[in-house]
Amino acid sequence: MFELGLLCPEDRVEALSDALEALDALSVSVEDADAQTDAEHALFGEPGLPPPKAGWQRSRVTALFAAEAGAREAVRLLQPQDFFAGCEVLGIAAVADQDWVRLTQSQFAPVAITADFWIVPTWHEPPAAARRIIRLDPGLAFGTGTHPTTRMCLRWIATQPMQGQRVLDYGCGSGILAIAAARFGATSVDAVDIDPAAVEAAQANAVANGVQITTGLPDVANGRYRTVLANILATPLKMLAPLLCGHVAPGGSLVLAGILERQADELKAAYAPLARLEVSDREEGWILMTARL
Repeated sequence: MFELGLLCPEDRVEALSDALEALDALSVSVEDADAQTDAEHALFGEPGLPPPKAGWQRSRVTALFAAEAGAREAVRLLQPQDFFAGCEVLGIAAVADQDWVRLTQSQFAPVAITADFWIVPTWHEPPAAARRIIRLDPGLAFGTGTHPTTRMCLRWIATQPMQGQRVLDYGCGSGILAIAAARFGATSVDAVDIDPAAVEAAQANAVANGVQITTGLPDVANGRYRTVLANILATPLKMLAPLLCGHVAPGGSLVLAGILERQADELKAAYAPLARLEVSDREEGWILMTARL
């Protein structure tokens, strides 16, 4: 395989990427051309939503082709196009054959939630310090412990008295929060999601971890729970305020994540008639908000 590298301004990234895909590129990736320099610029987005911008002010676009001839033909066809103005060909290079499965696996290491609670991919041995672990591999459903929102929820679970509780994980994704609740002693755990693939993944992950949870679409949630967890996004969390609060038992906890720091006040306002939300944790621009009902 051969890699074609291009440098382009932000406003040309989308057109250039579309053209490369039309020219049979096997893949197209975009990264900050100024990464690891003083000019690096972070783009913050929300999980499950498109990125806030197509690229960076100076973007490096990398296209992978099956043969060198395909990469060279792409250069020949792209250079005369109006949208290529301001773009630059960085070069074409052969890509060494690799064990792509092993390479992908190497990018996912065990994740420490607390000193003794870890999320460990199945191909890794648990760290010596791990006393409680969840075995979880990257998959189609969101939630592997690598994102700050997931880590904050897991830290909250690990530091609460979960023993004997009835718990609801609303928008469960991979089921990681439901599995953690069961790991820490919850005796009845419901995990629901609007995505059937997520429901299936959550159930498979629970079985793989030897815990019992009930999975299904949102109508599986019923009655009141001592703890209600929802790691989704700020907009649906605002819309779901009456439903989520309605599932929390008196004296129970509501735990919300998927919220950027700048969204704290609008979440507090949305929940004010029902609950008093407070920021309980912060990490990398994201916050965890909780309330006792």
